Amino acid sequence: MPVKTSLKENISIALQSIGGNRLRTSLTSLIIAIGIMALVGILTAIEGVKTSVNNAFAGLGANSFTIQNRGSGLNFGNGGHRKVYPPVRYDQADRFKKVFNLPVIIAINLQVSGTAVAKYGNQKTNPNISVTGSNENYLITGGYKLAFGRNFSAAELEHGANVVMIGNEIKTKLFRDNDPINKYIFIGNNQFRVIGVFAPKGSGIGFGGDKFCIIPVLKAKQIVATSNPTFTISVNVTSAAAFDATIGEATSLFRNIRGLRVGTDDNFEIQRSDSIQQELSGQLTGMTIAGFAIGIITLIGAAIGLMNIMLVSVTERTREIGLRKALGATPSVIRKQFLIEAIVICFIGGIAGIILGMAVGNLIAVQISGSFVAPWRWLFSAIALCTFIGLTSGFYPAKKASRLDPVEALRYE
Repeated sequence: MPVKTSLKENISIALQSIGGNRLRTSLTSLIIAIGIMALVGILTAIEGVKTSVNNAFAGLGANSFTIQNRGSGLNFGNGGHRKVYPPVRYDQADRFKKVFNLPVIIAINLQVSGTAVAKYGNQKTNPNISVTGSNENYLITGGYKLAFGRNFSAAELEHGANVVMIGNEIKTKLFRDNDPINKYIFIGNNQFRVIGVFAPKGSGIGFGGDKFCIIPVLKAKQIVATSNPTFTISVNVTSAAAFDATIGEATSLFRNIRGLRVGTDDNFEIQRSDSIQQELSGQLTGMTIAGFAIGIITLIGAAIGLMNIMLVSVTERTREIGLRKALGATPSVIRKQFLIEAIVICFIGGIAGIILGMAVGNLIAVQISGSFVAPWRWLFSAIALCTFIGLTSGFYPAKKASRLDPVEALRYE
């Protein structure tokens, strides 16, 4: 009479077989663990970078854009000379701010330096401080908040006063736990009074982190090294529905301010914040696909290794298979036993791979973006992959085992 074996008994038999071949099981599980670790680790790191990018743009919002000097136009038809466009002057930016009457918030910015040194007493920072001139709207258009202190006053902006709002990293470096408000610091050769400290944002990727300070835009105009600097205009649109229309109105007004005739190309460009985010997201999607491909290739190698080891196991256990068949085990029962054994081995390696992948991936993610992530989608995908690999890798060995002739199997030495 055929012997029927339950799932629980099959798992018990598989565990007994695994326990009796610890070395082989350990090697097989290690192969799977390495494959899963590569997949989960790479995708966890990329997920951390994605989180950082999304957080960096969350405060800025998608409904904002920047008007800046055109820098992408290259003309190689005139002896290979680079075409130079006229800079955006302060009077042009200021006129735009005063005349543009749609419901928007406008900041006028000027980049002074990206390699400044901030000093207070005998403490000083590394030469990596970004100094930008702006107005009272920088907090909104830049997506920042003040931890303590205050924003620029109208009088300070009008007279270009020597006041500064500093990033959290500068505060930590120069003042440690002390209150920096109304203390005087040197930024380069200029002395400023600290009136505010920005709330920390973290390092991010390519967003400057907290190593920056903001001074009144007219003061920036006085101390900037170049004689003919170019300003940028950041515009935050209060109504998402009017975003595209606002860009159109802004383009039209700024063309008039720049004195451009009808049919003449723009000598400035408008950079949308959502287009930057989409570009970065597209690049990260490519990284995700590449990471997934690398992980899958690793897992294919692991699946081939598992299949070979299972075939060796079938050969080693030929007499055992013959004995079970002689006692009434059907080919279906034998096939299930080997398939379940392959799946259990995959789960052991998969769990180890998930733990290692989470650890490695988050170690990379924290170093890049400063945030810990748990990519549940990829974790559940890894579990599903383990089951799939166990089924595909164990199918042929299980089928081979189920087709063994019991008499020939019992004779096998």
